[in-house]
Amino acid sequence: MYLDHFGLNELPFGITPDTSYTVVTRGHQAALNTLLVALNSGEGFIKITGEVGTGKSLLCRRLLQALPAGGISAYLPNPYLAPRTLLLALSEELGLAVNADSDDYHLLQSLNHALLAHAAAGRQVVVCIDEAQAMPLETLESLRLLSNLETEKRKLLQIVLFGQPELDRKLAEPSVRQLLQRIAFHYRLGGLGREEVANYLAHRLRVAGYRGEDVFGPRAVRCLHRASRGTPRLLNILAHKSLLAVYGEGKHAVRPGHVRQAAGDTEGASFAGWW
Repeated sequence: MYLDHFGLNELPFGITPDTSYTVVTRGHQAALNTLLVALNSGEGFIKITGEVGTGKSLLCRRLLQALPAGGISAYLPNPYLAPRTLLLALSEELGLAVNADSDDYHLLQSLNHALLAHAAAGRQVVVCIDEAQAMPLETLESLRLLSNLETEKRKLLQIVLFGQPELDRKLAEPSVRQLLQRIAFHYRLGGLGREEVANYLAHRLRVAGYRGEDVFGPRAVRCLHRASRGTPRLLNILAHKSLLAVYGEGKHAVRPGHVRQAAGDTEGASFAGWW
């Protein structure tokens, strides 16, 4: 595509979460700090919510990388599971050799014994659940019962829920009100500010190998911020399409017209006439 034209080693604005492209923004750093403080204090449940594309999955990966060495972590990217399947998935993630034909009681016992062994060895066990808004209510209740596993001093299992705002509505259901009461720490991710958008674009270009003058000038950055509302995933899509438009013209600087063209071709972008 435009790699050679701009002197890039790889595409700078992919939508797959990649920690090598991480830009430390105020919101993401505050969320990560909240997570680390909550986990260090031994809280059983922590919740992170944000609109689609605000970087929850990337934050989850940053958290897994930031956990202390020697700890045990599990990651469930697709929690649309029945309660029993959730237990099996957790057992597999934690490296337990369990019989899939075991009844729920013995399955829970196996998990409890493994968690007690980790606690005796001083190992922290953290489970990160992405797209948590997709969990059925009965599975959320099963997760709450799992959090009852504890010693006199600490929780055996700490669970971090990452989800869209629909997760808040699901947790407001009377049937899972006990789970809601156990969430001591939570954080809501928002979009990037205008000044953060400029740093975000420049950083991703540098990581991809760009070493020239600014591709995105102040006016283009302003337009990208308005069109994307600061949502990183949408910003990536618009920036990529803007670069394609510039490449098609044989130029090297993105102008507002390129951004308007990209916004008109992108679902979810703010309508160009509005800004």
